[in-house]
Amino acid sequence: MNAVAEIKPGALAATTGSGRMAVADIISHVAMVQEVMKAVMKPDVHYGVIPGTDKPTLYKQGAEVLCMAFRVSDTYSVEDLSTPDMVRYRVTCTGSHQISGTVLGTGMGEASSGEEKYKWRKAWDDEFDATPENLRRIKMGKYKTKQVRTEPADLANTILKMANKRAKIAMTINVTACGDMFGQDLEDMDAALREHLTRREGDDRQPDQPQAPPIWPDDKFNEQFPRWKKAVEAGMKTAADITALAKSKGELTPAQQAQINALTKPAADEIVMTYAQVADRLNKAADADKLAEAGSLITTVADEAQRKELTALYERRAAEINPA
Repeated sequence: MNAVAEIKPGALAATTGSGRMAVADIISHVAMVQEVMKAVMKPDVHYGVIPGTDKPTLYKQGAEVLCMAFRVSDTYSVEDLSTPDMVRYRVTCTGSHQISGTVLGTGMGEASSGEEKYKWRKAWDDEFDATPENLRRIKMGKYKTKQVRTEPADLANTILKMANKRAKIAMTINVTACGDMFGQDLEDMDAALREHLTRREGDDRQPDQPQAPPIWPDDKFNEQFPRWKKAVEAGMKTAADITALAKSKGELTPAQQAQINALTKPAADEIVMTYAQVADRLNKAADADKLAEAGSLITTVADEAQRKELTALYERRAAEINPA
């Protein structure tokens, strides 16, 4: 069981006659923060390490623990900076000592619906096609994701809560002087911005210059190859398509490239499946392998229009099994 940290009431308010904290009190204060962190706070719950940073990032739950330990109460002042097409709030959080009422410090936080993670959301094909071009996009990443703009008013409460959270974390770090132990709330940042801010000194790579893809490990290649083979056999991909897909994620060795080049679509199967039979198998497929097996039967359906419908069904099921 974790040890219980001994909390000294008024620890933040202890000062000398000149109005400044004594050195002994500063040392005691720092020790108390460390003791609370060790005895009460848990990694990935109250704080966590963001890749690329040197020290833990303080989470909202951790800020609440520190405010309770030092008896800090929080009040909020909200500035509404919203426009007709964007919700935006700037919040100032003031920390006061619960017993004496002394104002100990403030912190500021801001959030808006213009941030990447709030501005866009995933859309179904029909919704995407019906959305004006200036309000939709295809986001490139590990997968292509169709997205449409969110409605700012629907996010107003979420945006306000995020601004409050950022302000409280900033106030807690300022009031408890734990900035040397905790960084800012980097977990709320967009991944690309966070990578930019945490880039190591001496790393001259620019944000728009991605690292060269690594060479495909043989075990990973052998794991993916059966799926690629089934896609080619089903007539949904060619060897060139598989090569492009593989090279987007890593460099191929000569042996791996030769293995892909050898992929060819087999002669048409004599078995003829009906539309209903293939659709039933596609709908019942529980994983990517089963779906690929069902997809290989699409070419056995005689009617071209039905084959197109089945291909569209395959793509929808693939998105469901392997969401972006």
